[in-house]
Amino acid sequence: MDMQAWAVDHPAPIDDGPLRKVRRTVPEPGSGEVLVQVEACGICRTDLHLCEGDLAPKRPGVVPGHQVVGKVVDRGGRFSPGDRVGIAWLRGTDGTCEFCRAGAENLCPQSTYTGWDADGGFAEYAVVPEDYAYALPTDRPPEELAPFLCAGIIGYRSLLRASLPPGGRLGIYGFGSSAHLTAQIAAAQGAELFVMTRGAGNQALARELGASFVGETADRPPTPLDSAIVFAPAGEVVPYALEALKPGGTVAVAGIYLSDVPQLNYERQLFHERDLRSVTSNTRRDGEELFRLVARLPVRAHTTVVSLDAVDQALADLAHGRASGSLVAVPTT
Repeated sequence: MDMQAWAVDHPAPIDDGPLRKVRRTVPEPGSGEVLVQVEACGICRTDLHLCEGDLAPKRPGVVPGHQVVGKVVDRGGRFSPGDRVGIAWLRGTDGTCEFCRAGAENLCPQSTYTGWDADGGFAEYAVVPEDYAYALPTDRPPEELAPFLCAGIIGYRSLLRASLPPGGRLGIYGFGSSAHLTAQIAAAQGAELFVMTRGAGNQALARELGASFVGETADRPPTPLDSAIVFAPAGEVVPYALEALKPGGTVAVAGIYLSDVPQLNYERQLFHERDLRSVTSNTRRDGEELFRLVARLPVRAHTTVVSLDAVDQALADLAHGRASGSLVAVPTT
């Protein structure tokens, strides 16, 4: 049996067609793996970076997509056929290195990733190791759950890395898929939100979600921030975020890819014990904690659903700032 999928044919600007629609044989699960029929797959900026070569593909013809919701159809020990599961970015670790033993499996030097090392969810079927799949509820539509599997998890880890104090002021730079989910979690926990982003759609969504201040990327918030998260993959944003902090504040950079950060001015941007932190992937514990929060907090993904046939166009919309909230692909029926 074969299936439809999108593969990275040659990394290039998205408008030059780096993705190709292909027919592939449905993969067979190996030992400890399950075969999943894809119900929905979120479209992430990391997928765009992979297509355009900012992240070099780990192997030719890889199928991107790492925010996958689907039904188990074959194999299983932990899961049974018919169970709904999620497939996220982190796909495997060695389990024995110093980082894994310390609970920091996201730093494992042997870690592997969905849609980068192995084929992902821009397809009708995908395979995942059972130990790295998430049990998902069946009372929410799959297209609403999909963005939480990367945008949500990475945003949650970024919020932890930002060390936001209870009731603190949080700056958010860029307001796409991950940012709008993180903003809702932070607000539900008592944070005051200050959003600096481009695009009328993103700014409107930030206001809708209760931001106290919404401005352009380079705008200075009206009051100093306790913490900030940079979601935009633009290094030139980092100095703006650092300057907006109060003494002792923290900036977390959420993306796996960031263009070069300009030279920093120590006195204006780092002095007074301001911290600058990166975020590297996620641990499975992050995902489990996130889904527990999502079950009890009023957090939902604002999604635009597209056909699997239109993934290339959706990625172009993401690249050119024409999308807001989360983009999610669903198989053509």
